[in-house]
Amino acid sequence: MGEFDVPADAYYGANTMRAAVNFPISDLRLPRSFLRALGLIKQQSAVVNQELGLLDERLASAIAQAAQDVVDGTLDSQFVVDVFQTGSGTSTNMNANEVISNRAIELLGGAKGSRDPVHPNDHVNLGQSSNDVIPTAIQVAAASEIRSALRPALQALETSLRAKSKELWPVVKTGRTHLQDATPIRLGQEFLGYAGQVERARRRCDEAMDALAELPLGGTAVGTGVGTHPEFAARVIARIAEATGVGFRETDNHFSAQSTLDAVVAATGALTGIAVALYKVANDIRLLGFGPRAGIAEIAIPAVQPGSSIMPGKVNPVICESVTMVAAQVIGNSATITFCGAAGSLLELNVMMPVAAYDLLQSIAILAASARNLAVQCVDGIVPTRNGPDLVERGLMTTTALAPRIGYDAAAALAKEAHASGRTIREVARDRTDLSDEELDALLDPEAMTQPGRGAGGAGG
Repeated sequence: MGEFDVPADAYYGANTMRAAVNFPISDLRLPRSFLRALGLIKQQSAVVNQELGLLDERLASAIAQAAQDVVDGTLDSQFVVDVFQTGSGTSTNMNANEVISNRAIELLGGAKGSRDPVHPNDHVNLGQSSNDVIPTAIQVAAASEIRSALRPALQALETSLRAKSKELWPVVKTGRTHLQDATPIRLGQEFLGYAGQVERARRRCDEAMDALAELPLGGTAVGTGVGTHPEFAARVIARIAEATGVGFRETDNHFSAQSTLDAVVAATGALTGIAVALYKVANDIRLLGFGPRAGIAEIAIPAVQPGSSIMPGKVNPVICESVTMVAAQVIGNSATITFCGAAGSLLELNVMMPVAAYDLLQSIAILAASARNLAVQCVDGIVPTRNGPDLVERGLMTTTALAPRIGYDAAAALAKEAHASGRTIREVARDRTDLSDEELDALLDPEAMTQPGRGAGGAGG
């Protein structure tokens, strides 16, 4: 398409510069994790192409070394193409090809921009197409980040929640359903529930990685594999799997894997589930801590910064709030990715890949950071107050434990009278039933009500 002016110190070339001029849309660029994956693909492709006798050893070695610079991040400033670009990500693939080509030429003592002796298309892109490289890079980056960042962060949060559950186990308080008083529960049991949510969120990471592990590399332009060696994809993918520790495998249906973002949509579904779980945990913690005088304030949340520019001494649950905003962002990203998967899949190619890549990798990164931050800056420092235990005796739903002895209707009448009079269930029951003090002590023991098979047992609602 003719010549194009490129900065003299740039490693990218005319294709990249043209894309930078064509797409002055935002300041968003594909993130470090994506560039690392892209560099890894180019590096291992060069090694395999040499093994297959398709690429000269001297050129392959230079390309692999230049690609390592991309993997390491030393050339990040050379990736200048906007996220909102050609839907296949061809501009970004050519950005990588040109950067690696020129860096390899430099390593071999040549002149940048000469395309000799390393050509961006003929050598760096050998056996590849943007149409299989870009979706492969998305999946490699996402699965690798889930394994190295998100999963360990969720494990750290789960560990903190389990430790806090044990610490808070002796504290018996009023349970709540529909935000109304319910039968007693241990504060440690509430936190055990949060730990269970995060444990299951961690399992969803494995589901996401499994979906992402099936790679489309080898399909080239339309899934047929035209222009590539039949052993190329399997060999490259095996090397990527070894380098990342993720069990990547070549798809058994390139037409499906390349023409859709189904694996990415599946992964974002798992991330949405994780976001909703973290939202529940963070929201409950700030609800349990709301006060400190005019709310329930059953726990004290660590004070990490002043909460107001006008009210001295005010402290807000800012760590929890940050988690809820991350959840909102991830859910929004999921909507974008889902739309990309549905509206972008046209015949043999999806053409909304770059924005799906950006949003997926952002979701993984911020979920990981917020989960770890919630553990360290909030959960680890939570302490109980006396508010929860002090309110148990005044709770109306302890009458549930009397229902098996006096019947549901009679127990309901006790609760109604206690509520109207301001008396406790114990006090009203002494007047309205023939239960002895010893029987009431046994039936209305709040600790017994928190143990399966005892007390209120199967009460619901």
